[in-house]
Amino acid sequence: MKTTANIEGMTCVHCVRAVFTSLSGVKGISRADVTIGRAVIDHDGTVTPEAIREAVSTAGYNVTDFKQDSRSLPLVV
Repeated sequence: MKTTANIEGMTCVHCVRAVFTSLSGVKGISRADVTIGRAVIDHDGTVTPEAIREAVSTAGYNVTDFKQDSRSLPLVV
């Protein structure tokens, strides 16, 4: 699954690093691409929006909204 979280209050690379570090510690998250104001998170589906919100809050920021994409593409070999 992929979830995009819009995050308010981030202004610099240190903010990005804090959010990335916090999200990376959440069980079930396999990847987090964090930029100022946004995180795109790949996870196994057991990760709830509340868990993402809590991790971002622990880093000192607030999630303003989420977009979830549960579509998967077939693997062609």
